Amino acid sequence: MPDPSLSVPPSLSDRVAEAVRDGIRARRFVPTELYSVYQLAELLGVSRSPVREALLRLAETGLVQFERNRGFRVVLPEARDVAEIFAVRLALEPPAARRAAGAGLAVAGTLEALDAALGHDDERAFWAADRMLHDRILRGAGNRRAADIVASLRATTELLAPPTSSGSRSLRQIRNEHEPVIVAIVRGDGDAAEAAMRRHLVDTGRLLVAQVAGLSPDAPTVAEIWDAVVGVTPPHAGAGTTAHGTSAA
Repeated sequence: MPDPSLSVPPSLSDRVAEAVRDGIRARRFVPTELYSVYQLAELLGVSRSPVREALLRLAETGLVQFERNRGFRVVLPEARDVAEIFAVRLALEPPAARRAAGAGLAVAGTLEALDAALGHDDERAFWAADRMLHDRILRGAGNRRAADIVASLRATTELLAPPTSSGSRSLRQIRNEHEPVIVAIVRGDGDAAEAAMRRHLVDTGRLLVAQVAGLSPDAPTVAEIWDAVVGVTPPHAGAGTTAHGTSAA
């Protein structure tokens, strides 16, 4: 059991990376502009070293791209990039849900946290509970590295748009997608937990691919992108892909 008193606080480079992500969310940093390390360091009031370290990490995730002797640009994911992100998540999270069920992982409290956030109409708390659930399943399945990878991938997709927007799934609908995952884990039903997590990720991924492509989720191009990257989805693995997407899952 982790000891909270021994937790490591975010480093300066961590804070710089998060500041860049915040700037992208707020559209202060945009793909059409070229930025310099010096400019960013001055803007944030820090030295260049943590800025370079943060940018190198963001470049590894594909979020920024360096131009030699010129600076860096923001690179937002395109539809195929989003499909690739969900292909990775699908490789990691459904099996983790199965293992979590077998391990008897305590996750009932995460559903209560989602419900409490809904009851208070607190969208920030809802997404925090959503992230906590996915992270707890991965770590509870015994794979800390997988949890870190998924957290990084989510941080990228969350930059694409507000977590909810006009025409997207409601928070209630997203909560309802999580419920069968949680119930199956609590019951120790690995098959059901894996299947429910897969359905949730397929639905979310296809919605977000459509959103980034500016298309309807049932457009043939969306299916072509998804199938080319993730593979053909069995009819039962993803259902209800009928509305514009959401950037969190």
